Amino acid sequence: MKLLKTVATSLLGVLLALPAASATAADTPNLDKINERGTLRVGMSTFVPWAMRNKQGELIGFEIDVAKRLAKDSGWKVEFVPTAWDGIIPALLAKKFDVIIGGMSITPERSKSVLFTTPYSHSGVQVAANKELADGFSQLSDFNSRRVKIAARRGAHTVQVAREAFPKAKILQFDDDAQAFQEVLNGNAHAVIASSPKPEHEAIKHSNALFLPFNERLSKGNEAFAVRLGEEDKKAFFDNWIEARTQDGWLSERYEYWFASLDWQNQIAEGQ
Repeated sequence: MKLLKTVATSLLGVLLALPAASATAADTPNLDKINERGTLRVGMSTFVPWAMRNKQGELIGFEIDVAKRLAKDSGWKVEFVPTAWDGIIPALLAKKFDVIIGGMSITPERSKSVLFTTPYSHSGVQVAANKELADGFSQLSDFNSRRVKIAARRGAHTVQVAREAFPKAKILQFDDDAQAFQEVLNGNAHAVIASSPKPEHEAIKHSNALFLPFNERLSKGNEAFAVRLGEEDKKAFFDNWIEARTQDGWLSERYEYWFASLDWQNQIAEGQ
């Protein structure tokens, strides 16, 4: 079985290296355009740690690693097209680039406008707790008490998750995540709930005061590449690449580096 898996992975690697070798131009019209150009144009927005600038002004981050590896495996160069998040789907539809690789979650509404690949990462919502106030807390039920205060950013999806997970707890709402985390650091709330990787990163920065009570996230997102509707050949090719890099552990390793550690922090410019 192990041998068969190895052979299958090797064959997939060959197919990835030759994206149009086994198909006719009629089957892969959209891939052919990228092959002819020799460059994959990637739409993305800067958002730590998905994509950001290092001290030399170069783009780094999880999405940057993903796009560069995809292009390398496929025999292409890569061109990044930084785009404001609220305009990134219209820019894709206007053919400003070939694909969105920017931590975009799959939603029914977005699926009306774009074609999503299979997920390549899974972010979500996590909890960071005060070590003194929440000492010994490790179960959802420990936080589901009228005596417990949980901080969250006002208007964020995390408020809804907090109310569903901890209906008895008092939810304290703040204008931004920084204020919510500070409330917990000051000992005025038992825990803070926020989108990953903020809780993971803050628990590392403030390891003397914060900890992650749960191994699993409270909710799990599905991020995927997005291409234009009807571009089934591109979707199929990207799906195969995602499957290969999932099976060999590369995507998981890169995700852990950017989301579960701060080993990269000294590379980035201040203010990010």
